[in-house]
Amino acid sequence: MAQNFRRFTSNNVGTGATTVLTANSFDTIVGISLANVTTNAITASCYINDGSNDIHLVKDVSIPSGSALQVLDGGAKFVVQSGDALKVISDTASSLDVWVSVVDAIST
Repeated sequence: MAQNFRRFTSNNVGTGATTVLTANSFDTIVGISLANVTTNAITASCYINDGSNDIHLVKDVSIPSGSALQVLDGGAKFVVQSGDALKVISDTASSLDVWVSVVDAIST
């Protein structure tokens, strides 16, 4: 069975919510990394908008200077469906680099 892995990135995310991924089918998010690229601690949030609601995966989490937060840990995964949007935001301008790994489809 082949798996279609995809990656989505965004760098220098700041104080405006940035959409990193918009699902186009049923997809599985298998990794989210939020990296602080500044010299000071920042506060960041990561959430999924399902078209009506913001569902936070992490909210107002502190990330020390030069550190990264792995939002998914211990084998956790998130299933998203078409139209769901993964968004990130920071309390500091141009402070956050984001990497998202996704299984886009599974075929036989």
